[in-house]
Amino acid sequence: MRHMSDALPSTIAPRDLVAGLGKGLAIIELFNETRRRMSISEAAGLTGLTRAAARRYLLSLVHLGYAEFDGKFFSLTPRVMRLGHAYLAMTPLTKLLQPFVETIARQAGDPCMAAILDDTDIVCIAQAMPSRLVFSSLSVGTRLPAYSTALGRVMLAYATTDWLEGYWRKVRFAARTPKSICTRPALECELKIVRDQGYAIVDEEFELGLRTIAVPIRNTSGVVVAALNVAVHASRIAAEEMPKILLPLLSPAQEALGQVP
Repeated sequence: MRHMSDALPSTIAPRDLVAGLGKGLAIIELFNETRRRMSISEAAGLTGLTRAAARRYLLSLVHLGYAEFDGKFFSLTPRVMRLGHAYLAMTPLTKLLQPFVETIARQAGDPCMAAILDDTDIVCIAQAMPSRLVFSSLSVGTRLPAYSTALGRVMLAYATTDWLEGYWRKVRFAARTPKSICTRPALECELKIVRDQGYAIVDEEFELGLRTIAVPIRNTSGVVVAALNVAVHASRIAAEEMPKILLPLLSPAQEALGQVP
């Protein structure tokens, strides 16, 4: 009697996939900080599904406890957090990075965050907020466009050529502030600067009044697996002063975490 192998084939055939699972997850991913509630029509328009199909997926999420329905709009429930928590509990990076993030935030007196790259976004996996506040309030699990953040640019700068080709096909640029870099040529030029200097600075591109500096975190093989940043109010530190003031706080964490397998 032959048994199905647990090993994945080098290429996955469409017949081996459950299309409904992907569509259901796509519905979940539509919800964000600016789209907290959604109608059936909105879900259908954003996913390309028919209204009937979007309705079935949304009602399935309600049935499974991942969404709720008020008679007109659907919204996610806290149960969805189980999906993200499963990853955070599994990856050693969160536990390794959190103590460094807290130390840096305490020393700088400003927020510190660690993130990984996921498709065209960064995802926060560790963060610490000191008493001094900046405009943005980011938490673990927050997703942001990689191109508009110092954390994202550090990781994009060291991504492989093949990976970046896929990224350029998928990314959709949008200016968050008048200072935002939001074209491929401009971003490619910026990524070269990041590679040359070893860190990224985003000066009021993500949010007016907010400056951030980020450095890459490499594993023992030299591969960039995450990034660390410090965010400051623009009135507190000039952009040209950030490397001198903040890199000495980030560098020890870079060196220590460089021993991560």
